[in-house]
Amino acid sequence: MSRLASTVVPGKTPLAFLPTPLEPLPRLSAHLGGAEIWVKRDDCTGLGGGGNKTRKLEYLMATAIAAGADTVITAGALQSNHARQTAAAAARLGLRCILVLAAAVPGRGDCYDTNGNMLLDRLFGAEMRLFPAGTDLDAEMAKTGADLSASGARPYLIPIGGSNGIGALAYAAAMEELDRQCREHAFAFDHIVTATGSGGTQAGMIVGAKLAGMAAPIHGISVSASSADMQAKLEAIAEQTLELLPHARGTSPILVDDAFVGAGYGQPTDAMWEALSTCARLEGLLLDPVYTGKAMAGLFAYIRSGRIGPQQRVLFWHTGGAQGLFGYEDYLTPKA
Repeated sequence: MSRLASTVVPGKTPLAFLPTPLEPLPRLSAHLGGAEIWVKRDDCTGLGGGGNKTRKLEYLMATAIAAGADTVITAGALQSNHARQTAAAAARLGLRCILVLAAAVPGRGDCYDTNGNMLLDRLFGAEMRLFPAGTDLDAEMAKTGADLSASGARPYLIPIGGSNGIGALAYAAAMEELDRQCREHAFAFDHIVTATGSGGTQAGMIVGAKLAGMAAPIHGISVSASSADMQAKLEAIAEQTLELLPHARGTSPILVDDAFVGAGYGQPTDAMWEALSTCARLEGLLLDPVYTGKAMAGLFAYIRSGRIGPQQRVLFWHTGGAQGLFGYEDYLTPKA
């Protein structure tokens, strides 16, 4: 029986293709010097192009429906993968979707404002409310929700990234899924590497790893905040998650590395480009410039520095986001 059977939320609404594949990356492993690299393909969750947020939305949408909501509101940057997947989930479930989006990444070209996830948001029928950089998106979501409630609608607010205790439950469950897959392969991982931004994915993973008895350290490669700020955010979300799991006790260690952020959230780096292009050309694996490209840059550096040894087995947890590549056409085209 799942260790999540005692959760105090309404359950989940099936939206994702699960379990997601667990695949070896032999050419990349050889290229980097022998560490055995695998990938957990949460880019293949299916809904609206896939990605890690679909797991979270199974729990968040179930809670919205149980609350009688007719509208969901969420927020993020213009090219938010979470916003795109929320819009797709709302379309699937027949709910109105309002996206509160900020131009949080300066210096991008016109394609960033219109292509990639922005194009898909429109295709899924979401209503987009656009704001300048620096806008308090939580406050704008609250105002939008209050206005809708006053007009007789029943809105449900989903936090940025779906990152609260309810959303993080999905990644506690995902660690059970990984544990089953490891048992089928009769092996364990020595390290797990993933991108961390709004925090819900890694927070759920460190709760789930403890529940499943998995010992591999989970390295979160920050794509925006400092390690100290991310540490505090992860602790808070993990605590929320544990409150929903009455029989859970503690988490695995919280590890966050902010060395690969570069100039800021959504800003390309040379290390990201090397990781993104290498994975594409050796494995046919698509990453994105904002999240997985920087996380893979972290994995490259860990192997090259010996932090992950040549005889160790490492899992890269792919959180999706390749749709965002089309918002970076001006950056990627000259390099390709």
